Amino acid sequence: MSKLYFTKDHEWLSVEGSNATVGVSTYAAGQLGDVVFVELPQIGKTVKKGEDIAVVESVKSASEIYAPISGEITAANEALEDAPETVNEDAQGAGWFFKMTIADASELSGLMDEAAYGEFTRE
Repeated sequence: MSKLYFTKDHEWLSVEGSNATVGVSTYAAGQLGDVVFVELPQIGKTVKKGEDIAVVESVKSASEIYAPISGEITAANEALEDAPETVNEDAQGAGWFFKMTIADASELSGLMDEAAYGEFTRE
């Protein structure tokens, strides 16, 4: 069973064992507006927590996507290159950005669960 985490930069991670799927939260997708372009990280790249590794552009702005934890990129959702609007339609599902292995599971302790993220985004 996977566990869901969120960052203060509005990324989500679905963690299963030593692997994580990462994307932008439904809240972030709503704030961005219509997503028109996604730049994905390179498969095989090793990243450090906090490093900018992808870009999402909307009609409003461009935003960096940061590595929520350290690890290696194992997959990129190439379907987003042809259909970036998937991020708006299903941000925490089919709109995922990349998958990665987790280098240091202790980094997960600094992330929020769904309830804490809900409080964080409440306006």
